Amino acid sequence: MSDASLFVAAPPLTVDAAFDHIAAQSFRPAPPERIGAEVESIVSSPADRRRRLDPESLKALLAVRDALPRSSRLSFEPGGAVELSSRPTASVGECFAELEADRLRVASALSGEGHELLGLGLDPIRLPRRVLRTPRYQAMEELFDQDGRAGRWMMSNTASVQVCVDIGADAPGPHGITERWHLAHLLAPVLIAAFANSPLRRGEPSMWRSTRQHVWAAIDPTRSRPAAQGLPHDPADPRESWARYALDARVMAVRGPGRWTVPRGLTFRDWVNGDYHQAPTLDDLDFHLSTLFPPVRPRGSYLELRMIDAQPGPDWIVPVAVAAALFDDPVAAGRARAALEPLWHRATAADLYLRAATAALHDDPIHRAATACFAAALAAQTDPAIAAIIDRFTGAYVARGRTRADDLVTT
Repeated sequence: MSDASLFVAAPPLTVDAAFDHIAAQSFRPAPPERIGAEVESIVSSPADRRRRLDPESLKALLAVRDALPRSSRLSFEPGGAVELSSRPTASVGECFAELEADRLRVASALSGEGHELLGLGLDPIRLPRRVLRTPRYQAMEELFDQDGRAGRWMMSNTASVQVCVDIGADAPGPHGITERWHLAHLLAPVLIAAFANSPLRRGEPSMWRSTRQHVWAAIDPTRSRPAAQGLPHDPADPRESWARYALDARVMAVRGPGRWTVPRGLTFRDWVNGDYHQAPTLDDLDFHLSTLFPPVRPRGSYLELRMIDAQPGPDWIVPVAVAAALFDDPVAAGRARAALEPLWHRATAADLYLRAATAALHDDPIHRAATACFAAALAAQTDPAIAAIIDRFTGAYVARGRTRADDLVTT
């Protein structure tokens, strides 16, 4: 037997094979046991608000000051924002203790060099400028530039708190994949509104309380719009909805040894069907999935909630704690769904997201839903310290129909 006969070429990727791969890899059952967070912070220098530090300089500074994270993973956004990602933890309290310790280490080290971490959803001063130079981000910028300048703002000037909850069991009920997928989409406008914290752009108030959400809504809709449709009662299986969404999203890049290029408007479905001379592989499909940025994104064993503006200081834990309670406590989940379904009656995601980003909690139906969701989350707490944090935020903002954005434009 020759050596060549030991190797069998992989069969060409078909639409059906791609569909099955997406469905299987994006939804791997995981009953609710863990919680995680990714906290982004804009790095700013009070002495020169327009200065940007590149990631290598930031990493070197933290290493010199012995302030690299201990439990969290450190990464950087294209515009130089810092991201700290927790490991999956068994409780919100554990997640808070570990990630907040690392955030404080990073903040202290940067402060010693004249820099600070801003907990805002959008850089309030600077024009967007990418400082992370990789083929991936070059290709992303070129794709987004086809639709205007919003992509550059998204890549270089936005920051968020991303909450990661277990995707759920492959069974019916509040701990099942389908119920958690639907709840995440129902909850999105409330999370946008309650944590709106980006009313400033280029040093002036914008017309948005969450300008970050406005920016995200303006980029390529094939990869940024919500994947679930027909809420509050979407009959489609989440795996089917997501597989169709991914196949119909535009390809960001065809990777190669040189510049990563792609024909304008090519979707992954088109690519599989032969509309490009280089046939895609499963590795290309997995890369494509990593370039999709809907408000709720399935990541195998967990769901990623991506619609929340960055929060100042330790208050990143508030959206994490609220989401964890509403997803993992069956009573809280039921109360949340009862409050959210009327909000979606005869409303579309585009309408509710717009209202959440502009009026936020000044929108009466959104405010009523938020009040009920925060009350349910508070009632579900078993950790007194986390309960106190939620209670403080609720009293200062949700109960009063205000957001941090209101503080920024009235002070």
